[in-house]
Amino acid sequence: MKSVYLDSAATTQVREEVINDIQDVLSHSYGNPSSTHAFGRASKTIVETTRKTIAKYLNALPQEIIFTSGGTEADNMILRCAVRDGDVKTIITSAIEHHAVLHTVEELKSEYGIRVAYVKLQACGTPDYDHLEQLLAENNDKKLVSLMHVNNEVGNILDIQHVAALCKAHNALFHSDTVQSIGHYEWDVQQIPIDFMTAAAHKFHGPKGVGFAYIRKDSNLKPLIFGGAQERGYRAGTESVHNIKGLETAFKLAYDNLNEERTYVQGLKDYFKSQLEAAIPAVKFNGNCHDNTKSTYTLINACLPMSPEKALTLPFQLDLKGIACSKGSACQSGSGKGSHVLDHILSEEDKQKPSIRFSFSKFNTKEEIDYVVAVLKEFVAS
Repeated sequence: MKSVYLDSAATTQVREEVINDIQDVLSHSYGNPSSTHAFGRASKTIVETTRKTIAKYLNALPQEIIFTSGGTEADNMILRCAVRDGDVKTIITSAIEHHAVLHTVEELKSEYGIRVAYVKLQACGTPDYDHLEQLLAENNDKKLVSLMHVNNEVGNILDIQHVAALCKAHNALFHSDTVQSIGHYEWDVQQIPIDFMTAAAHKFHGPKGVGFAYIRKDSNLKPLIFGGAQERGYRAGTESVHNIKGLETAFKLAYDNLNEERTYVQGLKDYFKSQLEAAIPAVKFNGNCHDNTKSTYTLINACLPMSPEKALTLPFQLDLKGIACSKGSACQSGSGKGSHVLDHILSEEDKQKPSIRFSFSKFNTKEEIDYVVAVLKEFVAS
């Protein structure tokens, strides 16, 4: 049986170079980075070098990079601290954000009594920027906008420069969950007036359990986790040095090879799309998947023509054929609920059909795509 991994939006295969560097740190750089002896200083150097590396690629300041356990913690930290310490009274977001944002916002509404406003969505799932501007213009309270750069289920790309400019014009803070885009798109935080971003290493061929928050200087946020003075006082706790080194290696390789790998992966996506349309003419692509200028090159969300009864067994059948893909966010798997993203953008008819997310990486091949398309064609026709 073939084994084909097309679920890189959930997590990516770790690069061999990353594994080697992690093992080296675990073997030789085991000092506590807060210790002042030579072992501790060696570990501290790894942490601070990684911070500088990330800052260089983002055109940020090193002190604006705070290491976390991943994107969810970073989103929670930023949103909670912005309300608690930044006098934010209104959060503007959308109904199709990652649950790390949606659930946090609802909890903050319950705890602090903040107002939550949801920007309207176009039929494809892109935020209505005119409505966003209207929400920003309402009353004079302090606002924070939280909109993800690349949607993790349908791949829509936010016009982040436009949103950042709108926020700046209305003196609002701007947070973007950039977990699906950091490592895949270039960034210059001096050119984009964004206040907060989040990243997770496992989305760009790094280890799980480590990521970072970008917090623009002079944001006046206070710690979410208290204890020691690690991470400029923002996040207490001994740093995961080996994972931070893995993050650095994956981050550097992602950006040093970005153009070449992006071209390759975009080619895979285009090939998959054309082959699937040829094999199953009635297939539909959700969100902006049909438009490469408005959709990420890393994934496709396809709505397949089949009965609801047959659709129930599709993920199981694909798994039996060795094909790894998903119905949506991995964080919601096993919850028994459908995709909240698709629920907001699909017609009632299309909601009854299976929509599957296929996401690609440098490790995939056209031969794998041929196999997946053949399996799908056979299952739809049977």
